[in-house]
Amino acid sequence: MNFSPFSAEPVAHRALWLNYEAISKLLEVWLMHHLAGPFGRAFLIALALTTLNADSASAQQSARQDLVIGVGQYPSTLHPNLDSMLAKSYVLGATQRPLTAFDAAWEPRCYLCVELPTLENGKAAIEDNGEGGEGIALTYTIDPEARWGDGTPITSEDILFTWEVGRHPSAGVSNAELYRDLTSVDIVDDKTFVLHDRDLGFNYFMMNDLRPIPAHLERPIFETDPTTYRNRTLYQTDPTNRGLWFGPYRIGSVNPGADIVLVRNEQWWGGPPEFDRVVIRTIENTSALESNLLSGEIDMIEGSFGLTIDQALAFEARHGEDYEMVYTPGLFYEHIDLMLDNPILADKQVRQALLYALDRETLTEQLFQGHQPVADTSVHPLDWVHTDNVRHYDHDPDQAVELLEAAGWTEIRDGVRHNAAGEPLRLELMTTAGDRNRELVQQVLQDMWKQVGVDVRIRNEPARVFFSETTSKRRFDAMALFAWISSPENVPQTTLHSDAIPSEENGWSGQNYTGFSNERMDAIIDELAKTLDRDTRERLWHELQAIYAEELPVLPLFFRAQPHIWPKWLEGVEPTGQMAPVTLAVETWQRAD
Repeated sequence: MNFSPFSAEPVAHRALWLNYEAISKLLEVWLMHHLAGPFGRAFLIALALTTLNADSASAQQSARQDLVIGVGQYPSTLHPNLDSMLAKSYVLGATQRPLTAFDAAWEPRCYLCVELPTLENGKAAIEDNGEGGEGIALTYTIDPEARWGDGTPITSEDILFTWEVGRHPSAGVSNAELYRDLTSVDIVDDKTFVLHDRDLGFNYFMMNDLRPIPAHLERPIFETDPTTYRNRTLYQTDPTNRGLWFGPYRIGSVNPGADIVLVRNEQWWGGPPEFDRVVIRTIENTSALESNLLSGEIDMIEGSFGLTIDQALAFEARHGEDYEMVYTPGLFYEHIDLMLDNPILADKQVRQALLYALDRETLTEQLFQGHQPVADTSVHPLDWVHTDNVRHYDHDPDQAVELLEAAGWTEIRDGVRHNAAGEPLRLELMTTAGDRNRELVQQVLQDMWKQVGVDVRIRNEPARVFFSETTSKRRFDAMALFAWISSPENVPQTTLHSDAIPSEENGWSGQNYTGFSNERMDAIIDELAKTLDRDTRERLWHELQAIYAEELPVLPLFFRAQPHIWPKWLEGVEPTGQMAPVTLAVETWQRAD
């Protein structure tokens, strides 16, 4: 039945409408007469309360459609292949999908593709790599329904373009080694393509860092001038462009340095997400994160780069009954990158002395209640390739002093060691500004080094500057404190191989920020990347760790456990404990009520 005002039916409704103006006038007169008295005041109060309740219910209903997540870092860029940063990975997990990744059970799986290519299923085939060795051809098929947020199908052409960008010497992609190893891409059809990898490695079917970028939008920008592509990409200039995204969510708005609002992606082909909007709010001061959670400004704190474990433990003691508290051990390696171009740190004796001077056991016990184990190398004890048969650096200040004096730092003036040229043993330590835990760790380390005559000065920067400029372009003077997160049995090609040292000549590609160059380490990494035999890999991994612990291109600190603070009404969130972000399953997150 049509209830429009001028409908012929029902007649009674039409008659009421025709008399509406007269009735309204009478009501207005009656209210003017009576509202001045007690009844009128009561009526107004009741009306106000009704309105407030309606507004409150509306606000609650709106809030139920949003999930607001507090994080401690803002991405330096949203381009999937430029700069390596955990905050960006978290956003991309909800707005894009990698070709492959390890899931929360640490099992390899397809995300954008249909099936992992293996020698057993015939989609992988060993071939001559043209260099006298064995390579492998990998056939992938993109999900038939996969499409960009503007409705354009994701095709093999996008993969080809992504490969072209990755191989360009001026592009500056993070994992340039991946694209150097992929010698060619053959397009079979719109959804099927073949990657030719010059190296036959044990995880040959995993292409975690191959994240497609839209050729129909980005190719003209890239081809205009590859050397300035980093600054002109739409991911930088127009991040809300729908055609950049293909996850359950797309980016609806950005407030640089503050928040990123994700909205439902109408073109998503998978299961529908629960929330209309996911707001990822950056609060770089970790103390402020807790305040925002308690005030209701945010619903949860992402443990990977939110509150530190000591803060989470303290929070749980005060408010744990009101939240779901989860602590996840994982492949998060807190360490200090050393600038090996610095003449002081180029001396291995100094590097070893710096580590002997640290009481890391006491540091982790006092700050983290023992939840974060001291690291000897970058390989986590949870990873099957880990070994304890390496050089250990227990707290030994006498050994630190002996090494420093052997390195020529013999004279002490005002508590600071000097060399024969009168130069002070002074180093700068940097990390992400506003991270209370890291800043506290800095102060503890500074005091421990002071005890053996090393003068350490602290200078910090916002995370987006620290990662996009200072570390990635090797602009730190001496020491940079941060964390690496990796996948299981992750060959450190980009962080330890000499080919991965960023420079202006290679477009700042690679993540070997220390400048570490060791011929045997390079050989081990090269062999690991192409060795299928498990026993051989184990032997190589053990040797790699032994070299790492002896040479100390970085100072290992500890492995982080990740605290997560969720509202009790949130279900389906499953931390991975490794490189793959928890947001890769964001469409499974549900409200319990």
